[in-house]
Amino acid sequence: MYDVLIVGAGPGGIFTAYELMEKNPKLKIAVFEMGHELKNRKCPIDGDKVKSCVHCKSCSIMSGFGGAGAFSDGKYNITNDFGGTLYEYIGKKAALELMEYVDKINLKYGGEGTKLYSTTGTSIKKTCMQNGLHLLDASVRHLGTDINYIVLEHLYDHLKDSVEFHFDCMVDRVEKLDDGYRIYCGEAIYEGSKCVISAGRSGSKWMEKVCKELEITTKSNRVDIGVRVELPAEIFSHLTDELYESKIVYRTSKYEDLVRTFCMNPKGAVVNENTNGIVTVNGHSYEDPAKQTNNTNFALLVAKHFSEPFKDSNGYGESIAKLSNMLGGGVIVQRFGDLVRGHRSTEKRIRESFTVPTLNAAAGDLSLVLPKRILDGIIEMIYALDKVAPGTANDDTLLYGVEVKFYNMEVEVDENLMTRHEGLYVIGDGSGITHSLSHASASGVHVARQIAM
Repeated sequence: MYDVLIVGAGPGGIFTAYELMEKNPKLKIAVFEMGHELKNRKCPIDGDKVKSCVHCKSCSIMSGFGGAGAFSDGKYNITNDFGGTLYEYIGKKAALELMEYVDKINLKYGGEGTKLYSTTGTSIKKTCMQNGLHLLDASVRHLGTDINYIVLEHLYDHLKDSVEFHFDCMVDRVEKLDDGYRIYCGEAIYEGSKCVISAGRSGSKWMEKVCKELEITTKSNRVDIGVRVELPAEIFSHLTDELYESKIVYRTSKYEDLVRTFCMNPKGAVVNENTNGIVTVNGHSYEDPAKQTNNTNFALLVAKHFSEPFKDSNGYGESIAKLSNMLGGGVIVQRFGDLVRGHRSTEKRIRESFTVPTLNAAAGDLSLVLPKRILDGIIEMIYALDKVAPGTANDDTLLYGVEVKFYNMEVEVDENLMTRHEGLYVIGDGSGITHSLSHASASGVHVARQIAM
C-alpha cells in the first residue's frame, strides 16, 4: 500500500515525485513506467546497419524515464502564450511561477550555464507584423538534448533511493477503491491512497480507455498536422541567434487557417518518432558544438479542430501518417521546389540538393499524403517566412512528412487537476491540458503541492 501511485515517468510524473519528496520525504511513492530506465533507452537506428524504424515493443524515443521529452532538444518555454492551457485552471501568475520554479530545478540538477532566451524588446516582432506574421512572447531555456539528458540523470539519481520505480511496467487498468486506487500491471497489483496519471502524449488511447472505465468526462481535442522543414542554418541564424526558438503564427489568405512554427532546432537533426506503431518525424538539437549540424529544422503545423459528429481527431492524424508510411515505408522527404512544381522528389534530386538531409528518409511526393487544404497552408506559410528569413522558399529547402502532434482528449479536472474521483489526478500532456515540457512539469509540481498540504 503506497501513499501515492504515479503512472508515467515523463516530466509530469518526475516533478510530481520530486516535489512530494521535497514537501514530505516520509511519503511512500511508486512510479510506473511502460518504457525503460534512462540508461537503457537506446534507439536501434544507427544510420548504418539500421536506417529506419524497426517498431520496437517499447519505443525508446517516446517512452521511458523522461518521457518523449528525454531526447528532445530540451526547450523549456516559460510562457502562457503557448504550450498548454494550465493557466486556465490555476491562473496565469501561478502557472508562470511554477514554470520558473521548474527552471530553477533544471539549473540545479545540471542545467547551469545554459542560456535563457527572450522575445522581450526584439525588433524581430515588428518585422514579423509588417509581413503578416505574429511572433509569440516567451522566455526559452534551451538545455539541448545532451544537457537535458544529464539533468534527467541527476534527477533520477536524486529520486531513486526515496521513490520506488517500476520500469517496463505497462499499467493495464486503474480501479477506484473505497479508500484509494488499485492499478494492474500484468499479474502484479499495487494499491495507493492517491493516484496521479501522467501518461503523456503517446498514452492518448490508453487515457481514453481509463476515462471511459472510470466515467470521467472528456471532450474532443485537436490534432496538429504538417511537415518538418530543414534548411541551411544561416537562413534562420538572425532569428535563432537572438531568440533560439521563434514561435511564429500565420493566418492563410486562402482558408484563414492558422499555421505555426513549432520545435525549432538550430544546427539540429531531423529524427524519426514512433507513436502507437506509426512512424512520424521530429527534430533534436544539441548544446555541444561538436554535435551540431549545418542545418536548422522546425515544424510547420496546421491545427485541426473537429466538431460533432466526428470525435476521433487522433485517428484522423494517424490515417494521414499511415499514408506516408505506406508510400515511403516511414517518413517521406521532398524538395520544396519539387513540391510547388508538382514533381515527385527522387533519390537523385535529394542527393544533388544543396541542403544535405540529416535524416535518411524516402524521397517522395507529399501531395499524395497531405490533404490539399493543409498543404496549401504550409506552402503559403513558407512564402510568408521567406519575407523575414529570405531563402526559406529556396528550391532545396527540404520538407519531411508527416509530422503529427497527437493531443489527448481533454480530461475534465478541477483547479487542483483532480478528476471527479477524490484523490485521482490527471496531469501533463496526457490530460490534454499541457503540450510542452515546462507546462507538464509545472502541472506535476502543482498536484504534488495539493497532495502534500
